[in-house]
Amino acid sequence: MRFRPCIDIHNGRVKQIVGSSLSDRGDTADENYVSDKDAAYFASLYRERGLDGGHVILLNPRDSVHYEATREQALAALRAYPGGMMAGGGIDPENAKVFLEAGASHVIVTSYVFKDGRIDRRALAAMEKAVGREHLCLDLSCRRRGTEHYIVTDRWQRFTDEKLEPGILEFFADHASEFLVHAVDTEGKQQGIDEDIIPILKASTVPVTYAGGVGTLGDIIRLKEAGDGRIDVTVGSALNIFGGTLDIEEILRCIS
Repeated sequence: MRFRPCIDIHNGRVKQIVGSSLSDRGDTADENYVSDKDAAYFASLYRERGLDGGHVILLNPRDSVHYEATREQALAALRAYPGGMMAGGGIDPENAKVFLEAGASHVIVTSYVFKDGRIDRRALAAMEKAVGREHLCLDLSCRRRGTEHYIVTDRWQRFTDEKLEPGILEFFADHASEFLVHAVDTEGKQQGIDEDIIPILKASTVPVTYAGGVGTLGDIIRLKEAGDGRIDVTVGSALNIFGGTLDIEEILRCIS
């Protein structure tokens, strides 16, 4: 298990939000924390501690009035930590190069490779061709519908018809080198991880990072044990640098 740092950017500010509250209408979200520091500050902090493999997420759609400010913050973070972080949010074959040239190790993609609720194989092939499998991370974040978890797109607001299950991970592993999975129903709530998806994630044949609900070191221990140490973890709102109580050094000792 590795700790994967994060920088979430919304309306041009580094924030921690409740994931299920995010709405493109009015660019609104329930906020846990809004930083007075810019994204490059946090990227530099991660670089100084040698914490790579994290992600910078743009939480505004490309037609938002806030998108350019959010984009500039993301690019500044990537330049502050070349090769140390991935970038996701509204990325497609046309704009992916901008983020890679700014220093992203991977681009993170969801919405572009789905159409009408299903996997768009032509779009997936175009994305893979544009950046290479080695630079592609697929965000397969999910929400509950009944007893199942379905992949969601458009900043977690739209359900697809695709269930999160081992078979879909096996399919996508041929096209991407990593997965990022937010358990959206728990994201930002610090009320515990969604343990029901852990057996699915640990079946992945490529590195997978779990995000959502971590509030205590006990949550990280449960993820480590249930995932047999094969699932990496992201912690957002619970970190003391984002207004929470957990210290990065505590987490690193916990997972070592």
